[in-house]
Amino acid sequence: MNILIYRWNVFNQEDIKEAFEYFGHSVKFFQAPSFKGEVSEEKLRQDMHAMREAFSEYDIIFSVNYFSQVSDLCQDIGKPYLSWTVDSPMLTMYHQSVYNSCNYIFLFDRFQYIQFKNMGVAHVFYLPLAVNAERVQHQLKTVSGSAGTESFLNEIAFVGGLYHKNSYDAIKPALTDYLRGYFDAAMEAQMDIYGDNIFDDLLNVDILSRLSELIDFKKEERSFSDIKLVFTSTYLGYKLAHKERIKYLTRLGMKYRVGVYTDEPDEQLKNVEYRGTVNYLHDMPAVFNQSKINLNLTIRNIRTGIPLRVWDILGAGGFALTNYQVELDSYFKNGRDIVYFDGIEDCLRKAEYYLEHEAERIEIAANGLKKVKERHSYINRIEQMLRNCGFN
Repeated sequence: MNILIYRWNVFNQEDIKEAFEYFGHSVKFFQAPSFKGEVSEEKLRQDMHAMREAFSEYDIIFSVNYFSQVSDLCQDIGKPYLSWTVDSPMLTMYHQSVYNSCNYIFLFDRFQYIQFKNMGVAHVFYLPLAVNAERVQHQLKTVSGSAGTESFLNEIAFVGGLYHKNSYDAIKPALTDYLRGYFDAAMEAQMDIYGDNIFDDLLNVDILSRLSELIDFKKEERSFSDIKLVFTSTYLGYKLAHKERIKYLTRLGMKYRVGVYTDEPDEQLKNVEYRGTVNYLHDMPAVFNQSKINLNLTIRNIRTGIPLRVWDILGAGGFALTNYQVELDSYFKNGRDIVYFDGIEDCLRKAEYYLEHEAERIEIAANGLKKVKERHSYINRIEQMLRNCGFN
């Protein structure tokens, strides 16, 4: 089959392309136009015309994450549309287009999969993320010993955003003292709870009514997202991630050499070494491989799923110390393939233990690499995807 990947700024598209090609399919990329901001009617018509012409030449259209405009176009021209999420919640799915018969939607977060299944979405499937460990291990051989790799050596490393620029901080000055205190307390409570989201119950009708006066909430005519969903994820979710990452990294940095690989420094974060960003395909595997401990802090918007960072750490042969996620138990054994914690004090204890017990740490990293190579490759996942769609 001829497959067209709707390409945008996301990390794992090359690995997915390679997996489709492994099964004998011809795969090309189509660069997604930008639909953000002010787009003239003429530019929109031109972009949609270019998409229609390109899509018409292929048997299947695929994208990482779900795009309603892609689904609607595929429905119109009679092409199957396959999508596989890396973000959760996938706010673009709260749209009437999700019921289009052309869709085959794969969600890495089981919680969200169940939610959409219960909403009556026909072709929705659960599919965890993956790693191309073969590609990563080959890349590590080319990086090993090169100049500048000393910046990849850490006792503890964290690769990811700090979310210090977030929507919550933008509206915080306009909140009443009561609301600021209410949300601060909610975020502090949520920080100590894994596997459940207390924001669902805290955002009652009275609180949402007050928020509606402060937030310019707009949505497309066919969208069925609401202010509660948006505020929980894009406001509280990102702000909580910021608070949590600052707290964990600061505490760890008081005792250990912590390297943080992120876009720009955060003035609230102390005692760490800022390393800047690293290229996903080339340098990031070396960070994961050469750091003694790689920290994963999952943004709470991901309710049960395992984020891409965890798979990437294991695929690089790195030792992963991660917060607990419900789905971890389905794929890994705690203390054998991976190590997870249930709070900051537990994280500090386990960081200390595994830095002092090198042989155990190395063995766990090796077990994790072996498991993802055998069971969790993109070839494994794409085979399942094509089978679920009936295209294999």
